[in-house]
Amino acid sequence: MESLIKLAVVFALIVILIAFKRPINLVMAIASVVVIVLYRLPMDAILPALQKGVLGYNTINALLVLYCITFLQRMMESRKQLLGCQTAMNGLFNNRRINAALTPFMLGCLPAASTVLICGPIVRDAVGDSLKVEETAAITSYFRHISEAFMPTYSNLLIAVGLTAGLVTPASFVIGMLPVVLCLFLTGYLVYLRKVPKETGMTPDQSKGAYFGLLIKSIWPIFLSIALVLLPIEIPVVGSVPVWAAVIVCIILELFVNKFSMQEVLPFFRSAFEGKLMLNTLAVMIFGQLLSATGVVNLLPEYFAMLPIPMFLIYALIFTVAPLVGGTMAVYMLCIPMMINTTGGVGFFPLFLLCMTMQYVIMQVCPTHICLTLCAEDYKIPLGSMIAKTIPLVVVATCLAFGYYFLLMFLGL
Repeated sequence: MESLIKLAVVFALIVILIAFKRPINLVMAIASVVVIVLYRLPMDAILPALQKGVLGYNTINALLVLYCITFLQRMMESRKQLLGCQTAMNGLFNNRRINAALTPFMLGCLPAASTVLICGPIVRDAVGDSLKVEETAAITSYFRHISEAFMPTYSNLLIAVGLTAGLVTPASFVIGMLPVVLCLFLTGYLVYLRKVPKETGMTPDQSKGAYFGLLIKSIWPIFLSIALVLLPIEIPVVGSVPVWAAVIVCIILELFVNKFSMQEVLPFFRSAFEGKLMLNTLAVMIFGQLLSATGVVNLLPEYFAMLPIPMFLIYALIFTVAPLVGGTMAVYMLCIPMMINTTGGVGFFPLFLLCMTMQYVIMQVCPTHICLTLCAEDYKIPLGSMIAKTIPLVVVATCLAFGYYFLLMFLGL
């Protein structure tokens, strides 16, 4: 129990520092030092954690994807492709609420944190002055992540499904999560989007087909990136196509399709290097590695099993806390086989969907979630203020998730 108390102290400190509007890189640096001191991490645990946090695959991959996505964003902005996307959505739906929800959802199918930077301008334009800046930032991040709850482009979902010993298939998982996705959209509408006027003020003067063509023309690089990531292509050593490689392919094609000159492109090499965002990413990665080195995630099942609460709630709590300490994969390995044995397969599917939903929902307010720091920086607001506006979304989504679990249990699925 002492380890959990220490963990609570660390996150309380993070919340306090964020509330005082301290820079996220400073917050993570202080929290990292506190983790080392509180858990008395030995040097042979600290050094590997620091090395992995700075030079590990996940860190290098995140930084490289951030740079590539930002570079592509600069190119798309210079050719007014994001504006074209907005015009196309207006022509197709003529509904600002749909623009604010559907566009970040589509872009979020690409498993890259920095796609939130492309979503921002589109959502801001759709929402206008209907919501506060913090609320607009919250729905940008929220709707961008809905696809992350069930899309097979996210490898962690496939790993979790693979550990179910055939009780859940990728197809059954996607189908089972569709009502959750609907609940997530409903939550966003009930909490914020209903305050946004539907009318765009635009009178469509072309056919739906023309506007659909404009949509493809405007954001084809993102669609193509998603397709390349999903294709069953194996690259030696690397494996499936990395997001950064898919984006680089699209950057090269963009050069020719939109006829960029070298003079136009050269400034992007510098402007795409967002030093503050990269520093924030590094700080979050280092903190996550140090927290993982404490081993606290391995103790979660033991601690929560002692609580006098129903089994389904114990697993839901474990899957809620694990992402906060960077232990999602470890909990998959530890708890999914345990869930199979505990349930005997009866009621496993509803429980699995509930746990996967809970680990997704908590990430929407987790201060160490890279996407949140990128989104807050894009909107130039404190991370704490954006998280505060996201909490109502998380509360409603959580209630709906438990309601869905009880419905599936009642139906005996």
